[in-house]
Amino acid sequence: MKQLMALLCLPVPGVSMFEFTTLAKLVEQFDAFFIDQFGVLINGAGAFPGAATALKNLKNNGKYNLLLSNSGKRSEPNETRLTKLGFDRADYVQVLTSGEVAHRELSKRLGHSIAKGAHIFIISRDGDHSCIEGLDIVVTPTIADADLIIIAGSEADLYVIDHYKNLLREAARSKVPCWCINPDKVMLTSEGAAFGAGQIATLYEQFGAPVEWFGKPHLTMYQTAFVRLNMAKLPDPKVLCIGDSIEHDIAGGHNAGFKTALVQTGIHSNASLSELQLISAKHGAAPDYILPAFAF
Repeated sequence: MKQLMALLCLPVPGVSMFEFTTLAKLVEQFDAFFIDQFGVLINGAGAFPGAATALKNLKNNGKYNLLLSNSGKRSEPNETRLTKLGFDRADYVQVLTSGEVAHRELSKRLGHSIAKGAHIFIISRDGDHSCIEGLDIVVTPTIADADLIIIAGSEADLYVIDHYKNLLREAARSKVPCWCINPDKVMLTSEGAAFGAGQIATLYEQFGAPVEWFGKPHLTMYQTAFVRLNMAKLPDPKVLCIGDSIEHDIAGGHNAGFKTALVQTGIHSNASLSELQLISAKHGAAPDYILPAFAF
């Protein structure tokens, strides 16, 4: 442990030193908590031990809990899953997903920059099309017919990355616009980490095609979340963003002007402190706090 703590003294330009603490020690310092879902509350196998109890403890302490998720699915199916995994729906305001934000943006643009009846090709998990639910849009099973491609999820447990390269290559030549509504480049499955929807969208960009991004770390996600705080009429709220990804949760929260905390239970669970510093330097944001887990 002394050797690990000594690593904190190794300077990385532009990156602050890490402060190790616990959720219990932070609870009185903040009014609202923006909490990531995968890697913090749950993983591919189920809920993390103590996570549901910790969320309830925050609620019982009068805290405003909003779950921010880079899920291409809309809010309701995510909330249903959390209930099945033992989380009390009364302990948080909403699971605000990137899929939910994208659905609202689609509804605004429909009939303007996106034609009504547009043909959309969707890459998702479990055949989920909730991102276009109720909208005047036609889902096409053939990517060659698409006016817009939506990348909502990865089926890395079924396909290798070359499957998506082959699928997208011709559409990229035609510069078919793409929305990535799940920017996570790594997803947690029951078998471990695998490539996420964000990695598929990055491939499409590398082919030279246009991609518009929705979700963390992009500012629209946090602007939508802050509207929720305004609706709750919290006076000048102190917000802590909790997540497991430096690239998405920590950089996103930092760029939105909030304090951040990294849990050591998600995609960086095996990273050394020096590796965390290098990752923080790469993305221009370091966590203000490091938590062993989302638990009291």
